[in-house]
Amino acid sequence: MKPRLNPYQAAPAMMKALMTLEGRVANSGLEPGLIELVKIRASQINGCAFCLHMHARDARAHGESEERIYLLDAWRESPLFTDRERAALAWTEAVTLVSQTHVPDEVYDRARSQFSEEELVKLTLLVSTINAWNRFAISFRSIHPADVRAASAGA
Repeated sequence: MKPRLNPYQAAPAMMKALMTLEGRVANSGLEPGLIELVKIRASQINGCAFCLHMHARDARAHGESEERIYLLDAWRESPLFTDRERAALAWTEAVTLVSQTHVPDEVYDRARSQFSEEELVKLTLLVSTINAWNRFAISFRSIHPADVRAASAGA
């Protein structure tokens, strides 16, 4: 796979705006581990290798276990996730797949049982932001630097 273009070079002001939004999301008050789980789950749905690589590493840095990262795609069947995490993951899936799901009432009700109105707005912005990053990375064929190193090492 060959990268198509570097959006930071092509439109630096626009990418700076997205980075500013990312900073606000990161400092929103939502739990750092939850933020990373949401980013990984949306990136799994979208098939974004760059973001999966980045956020799996970030999740580990926030103390997330390998087991929970591996089971994230099957969170419904795993007892390892809290009710709050389950509500966030269901919300993530529904919002990421909004054209298919239209975010059902039962998903909203579940999310509202675990998140305040303000937190739900923050969670929705988190989901929207990682979906934007996924779209940039996939569209422009971004390659994570660690993947470049591994490929050149023959891994």
